[in-house]
Amino acid sequence: MALLLGYDIGSSSVKATLMDTENGKVLAAATSPDKELEIIAKHPGWAEQHPATWWENAVAATQKIKDRTNFSAGDVRAIGISYQMHGLVIVDKKNEVLRPAIIWCDSRAVEIGKKAMKSIGEKKCLTHLLNSPGNFTASKLKWVKDNEPKIFSKIYKMMLPGDYVAMKMTGEIKTTPSGLSEGIMWDFQNEGLADIVLDQYGISPNLVAEPVPTFSVQGHLTKESAKELGLKAGTIVSYRAGDQPNNALSLNVLNPGEIAATAGTSGVVYGITDKTKYDAKSRVNTFVHVNHTPAKPRFGVLLCINGTGILNSWLKHNTGAMDYPEMNTLAENAPVGADGLVILPFGNGAERTLENRNIGASIHGLNFNIHNRTHLLRAGQEGIVFALNYGLEVMRGVGVAVKTVRAGKANMFLSPLFSRAFATVTGAAVELYNTDGSQGAARGAGLGAGLYRDVKDAFAGLRPVETIEPDRRLRSAYQQSYEKWEKVLKYELQK
Repeated sequence: MALLLGYDIGSSSVKATLMDTENGKVLAAATSPDKELEIIAKHPGWAEQHPATWWENAVAATQKIKDRTNFSAGDVRAIGISYQMHGLVIVDKKNEVLRPAIIWCDSRAVEIGKKAMKSIGEKKCLTHLLNSPGNFTASKLKWVKDNEPKIFSKIYKMMLPGDYVAMKMTGEIKTTPSGLSEGIMWDFQNEGLADIVLDQYGISPNLVAEPVPTFSVQGHLTKESAKELGLKAGTIVSYRAGDQPNNALSLNVLNPGEIAATAGTSGVVYGITDKTKYDAKSRVNTFVHVNHTPAKPRFGVLLCINGTGILNSWLKHNTGAMDYPEMNTLAENAPVGADGLVILPFGNGAERTLENRNIGASIHGLNFNIHNRTHLLRAGQEGIVFALNYGLEVMRGVGVAVKTVRAGKANMFLSPLFSRAFATVTGAAVELYNTDGSQGAARGAGLGAGLYRDVKDAFAGLRPVETIEPDRRLRSAYQQSYEKWEKVLKYELQK
């Protein structure tokens, strides 16, 4: 038996999936912890996590799988890792973490990125990086350099969250071209490390982990890590990718014109192209996709709305709803447009689609004589859809056509209201699949280990479980509601 183990290292939880290569079936899956992981926010706009908690929960999730299946450790042939993008982990020469990780939704480096864009030159940034240095990993490291010089002086290597988890498994510090691009440390013209960013920030390239191919043998489990995980020492780690490129992989979105979406803590639409496209204002971002090669280029254009599932979670905890299915049912009781109630879901840090502005979430048009929690719940889901559509207009402007979107049937896409609204507002058919990031990481591990003949073999049997077409009957009502939502947004942006 040849088994694959995939991990999805999120900011809310860690999920692991055990998969059989012979038939592509999931033998077991587990999530840890049972409650959402803590995000440390010492100041407004900050977001940090202790990397050790990712490892502890990866171990715990693996143990849950062992308890449910009692599989033989020797049958696990390869391990894959998906992880929350854009985070910064720094370690010393003993591979000890020097400070909590600065994670994806942290906004402290926004001004650093803006200054770098101006200093390097807008045209040079966009032609070489396809992005502004923005609030990404390299800019976060520059913040440490400027504000915590004693810690900076001790740094041996900087890593992304997935690189840290792989280091815990293998003892080796590596990264990938895709990972470097998400940190805005990849030069698309030169197909290598972006010296223009590192030179601007005064960061030695020696601090950057060595890049290896996304699909490759990247290391082997050490005796220590194998003992903690309950696996066999020497098992290979053969895949790693950021959560959004990996989500695309999990949906077999690998070629130009194909589009993936997810709506977890953040909401993302990720479209594949073979051309170096960019938005002049960096409201959407272009990264190296998992299957990119110089001879056969593949890039992912990414639209991200930070305040997606986290808004839905906030509503759950503050409206008295028992669970998400009840919320979805309650939301259906309000009409399209929620009787004029508008919610802007921008309450989770600076939003790239708003040019890295942090305007916060807000509720508009509340009428105490009309509105109740059903309106709040519907306005929340519609506000997320409208925010995604606002960003999709930018994606369309850089040439990404949106006709069919693939998504895992999970998180916000479990809501029939959300799925129908997304399809109707965007005009795109939505194909839902029973897959997720940890399954994608497992399949990626099989590809990296050569356990599949090719991509077609890896995704044999993956079929949509549901397809949602735009509802023409509701198109006009949603269009009117979107226009009202957009007016409110523009008003807030003018403040």
